Amino acid sequence: MKKTIGILAHVDAGKTTLSEQILYHTGSIRNIGRVDNKTSYLDTDEIEQNRGITIFSGQGIFEYRGDTYYLIDTPGHVDFSSETERAISVLDYAILVISGSSGVQAHTTTLFHLLQTYHIPTFFFINKTDVVGFSLDNILKDMKNKLTEDILYYKVPVSSLAEFAAERDEIFLEDYLEENYSKETVETSLIKLIKEEKCYPVTSGAALKGEGIEWLLEVFSSLTKTNYEDLEKAGTFFGNVFKIRHDENGNRLTFIKGLKGALHVKDEFLFETEGETFKEKVNEIRVYNGKKYESRSIVGAGDVFAVTGLKTPVCGTYLEIGETVTHNNHNYYVVSPLQSKITILDGTHYTKCMEILRILEAEDPILSVAYNKNTDEILVNVMGKIQLEVLEEEIKKRFGILVTFERPKVQYKETIQSAVVGYGHFEPLRHYAEVQVRLEPNLREKGISFKSECRVDDLSVNYQRLIETHVFEKVHKGVLTGSPITDINIVLQNGRAHIKHTEGGDFREATYRAIRQGLEKAKSVLLEPFYQFDIYIKEDYLGRVMSDIQKMGGTFEAPVQMDKNVVIHGRGPVETFMEYSTELVSYTKGTGSISLRFDRYDICRKEDDVIQKIGYDKERDVENTSRSVFCAKGTSFTVSWNEAEKYMHTI
Repeated sequence: MKKTIGILAHVDAGKTTLSEQILYHTGSIRNIGRVDNKTSYLDTDEIEQNRGITIFSGQGIFEYRGDTYYLIDTPGHVDFSSETERAISVLDYAILVISGSSGVQAHTTTLFHLLQTYHIPTFFFINKTDVVGFSLDNILKDMKNKLTEDILYYKVPVSSLAEFAAERDEIFLEDYLEENYSKETVETSLIKLIKEEKCYPVTSGAALKGEGIEWLLEVFSSLTKTNYEDLEKAGTFFGNVFKIRHDENGNRLTFIKGLKGALHVKDEFLFETEGETFKEKVNEIRVYNGKKYESRSIVGAGDVFAVTGLKTPVCGTYLEIGETVTHNNHNYYVVSPLQSKITILDGTHYTKCMEILRILEAEDPILSVAYNKNTDEILVNVMGKIQLEVLEEEIKKRFGILVTFERPKVQYKETIQSAVVGYGHFEPLRHYAEVQVRLEPNLREKGISFKSECRVDDLSVNYQRLIETHVFEKVHKGVLTGSPITDINIVLQNGRAHIKHTEGGDFREATYRAIRQGLEKAKSVLLEPFYQFDIYIKEDYLGRVMSDIQKMGGTFEAPVQMDKNVVIHGRGPVETFMEYSTELVSYTKGTGSISLRFDRYDICRKEDDVIQKIGYDKERDVENTSRSVFCAKGTSFTVSWNEAEKYMHTI
């Protein structure tokens, strides 16, 4: 049986140490590394070793009781949540580590919510039980208050385990009431409840001393089950790309979790870009264990591996032999609402800097790198200050370029209030394309979507698919602040091509201009990002916190009392809440904490102020023009957006 498990935790809870101990106790490694000694087996990058934190998800592999485990050690710092999420997307089970000295910390709750979002069955390991003042009862109480009531501490008699199962499993309840159950039937019920997220087993120990590791392995082995097909019976391969890296020789490594079928060396995948279909071949298959890897000729469902030879797929792409991949088809939940400007310090040309940033963007799509020609700025999306520091180090170490990043700013977005039709025409001499689209408001968080109502008699299917590609290939800017547009359904209504003069890039220009012309006509709305928050404080600080929330434009539910402590659940703008944790910790003397989770974009509270502050000049943004180009008597001329419809051929 193959099982992919992830180890997750708030930073410094002992996650990497636990991973090392598991690999050591199962014979996968001969020596136990230490984070503080820079010898950790899974933190293989020099920056990770110097900082003493996990930045990139590392992979180990081990055998236990006849099963094969792929172990993924994930970053614990909130700034690297996107890396953690990509790892979570391929897990069968997770182990969430709780610090015995600190209890449930802010990022612990964020990670637990993310695991729930992906419906990953989760176990808990309470670490550092050897610290002075450790209280198991207090930690378990903290977990029930902040995480879930469905935790099951797994060092109790079978009768207590049976009682827990009977309360949640109606089928098992009958056997329980008749006292007709055994250890095996109890475990069968718990296996089902764990998968249904109605049971979260808990064990404890001191990972640094190797205490509690064997029991964790025993419990985990007996209560987890997967049903991946045998390699001998495997059919067509289907898998999920969850990580992109580059090895020391510059080879692009595409990390994949096999979900069905078998993949062989020299197998080919089909991709489509701008209407062109092409193949990419798997040159090598590698199964990694730390820095080392084993080359294989075949892998299957349940395997986690890297391949060389693929240049096109990005994180979140699902690959299937025989099926054509057109674009990324997976939306991640972790979104960066912050953006930072990069400054080049050593004279490197911006085009070279953009090249290396594109490499880093392939490895971490959340960066969403963009170059603004009007302001001559390179912008990247980020999660926070620590990520920026790491990016500076990584760019210097890997590419020899010195850069610095400015303090992150909130990234706004734009959408529309009602449907509008946009037209774009591109007809310089010996070129021709015209596009007519309808822009419709989408539900919040739906992003950009596309459909076609265009008749094939008016425009061939190939050109229609090309227009769809152009819709998704760039970030289209709004007209209020130049921020990315979102939550818009783009409907292709009509289009025209010329039998002689239409070339590949013509529909790109016409599509861009049609979208922009529609935005000029629409009633645009500015959106700002919001957080969901959980604030944990002593009741003495309740009045101060509620006052702060209101001042920062937030809303909250009725506070929930937990002994002498209080938890406040609420929602507030990223702009005002993103640095509140420092203030909270300061005036509560370290006893208060706040957990922040991105909670979609919503109507901007102070739209006029933000528009004025940004000062976007849409007329100067030549990269996002709404003007159409026409041709008459052998001469090309441009027409402004508000005059363009008089000249359109589809009307």
